[in-house]
Amino acid sequence: MTDTDPSPAAWYAVHTKPRQEARALENLTNQGFECFLPMMEVEKVRRQKVSRVSEPMFSRYLFICLNDVNHNWSPIRSTLGVSKLVSFGHVPAKVPPEFIHFLREAPPAAVARLFEVGDNVRIANGPLAGLEGVYQAHDGETRAFVLVDLLGQPQKLKLAIESLAVSQ
Repeated sequence: MTDTDPSPAAWYAVHTKPRQEARALENLTNQGFECFLPMMEVEKVRRQKVSRVSEPMFSRYLFICLNDVNHNWSPIRSTLGVSKLVSFGHVPAKVPPEFIHFLREAPPAAVARLFEVGDNVRIANGPLAGLEGVYQAHDGETRAFVLVDLLGQPQKLKLAIESLAVSQ
């Protein structure tokens, strides 16, 4: 594109249906649109194990590069997985190209962990529900080590990681 193009391509945000970002990406790409879905690695408890999974950085959003002259925008709305093109009134909201460039060029982020060492946590269920402590580590499977104050003494407890919540 040159500076004399009447409407150069710009990036826009697409709002997707819940947990259908990858489906929307695939269908838009198959229609010939240039799209970008930034992903990140996070820790989740799945099947009673802590595992790393890749998930969209922005839940229910992806980015699409469009041009007023060369693209027919009407099929976007009816694409499987797409909810709508993000707009303010009737004007589609442009995403700064610097933001897209930053997301594409940024080094991969560290894995987003459920808890970091030193986080204040609360036991959410079980016989010790409501008790607060400090997250120490996890055993790589389903248990976490938490330092709690019991009877005036610090005690290291081994608890199911899904029984913990971030303390407010």
